[in-house]
Amino acid sequence: MEESGMGHIGKDVVLDEPALVHASAQLYGKVHIGPGASIWPNVVTRAEMHEIRIGARSNVQDFVMIHVGAFTPTIVGEDCSITHHVTLHGCEIGDRCLIGISATIMDGARIGANSIVAGHSIVTENADFPANSVIAGVPAKQIATRDCGAKNIGNARFYEMNARNYAQGRDRLSEDQMAQLASMFGS
Repeated sequence: MEESGMGHIGKDVVLDEPALVHASAQLYGKVHIGPGASIWPNVVTRAEMHEIRIGARSNVQDFVMIHVGAFTPTIVGEDCSITHHVTLHGCEIGDRCLIGISATIMDGARIGANSIVAGHSIVTENADFPANSVIAGVPAKQIATRDCGAKNIGNARFYEMNARNYAQGRDRLSEDQMAQLASMFGS
């Protein structure tokens, strides 16, 4: 029995040089965390069958729950942001996507590259959205077509910067990092 509040990294978890895996994360089953990816506080992954893959430089934020489907793995592409309280269940997220706060994406669903899923949306089983989709609602529908890839990469870079700071015991951005972000986002 593990001490309350402590994390877990199972024997089948592969950490392929992530930027951060927070000590409270609970990673069970066949899980692969890619280079530069970050796993934030209280993330839970479970893959008793199939697998979970988190792509390079993607961030899985606080209180996200990821599980495999009955017949499907859960795959997250590169440079994605899986934001706070999201549930991913046996689905596939393309590269450069942002999944909004408290969204749920169900078994067999596919989100194309460069897309955004609005917060609190529910993407139903086997829904298939093309690249460059803006997706919202319950049940979720495509409400616009727009290439959000560049902005989503910017968000992923911001989280990678934070993750590398946290891994070094710093939970605040430096002045130089703030300036770098300002130039990255054109402010």
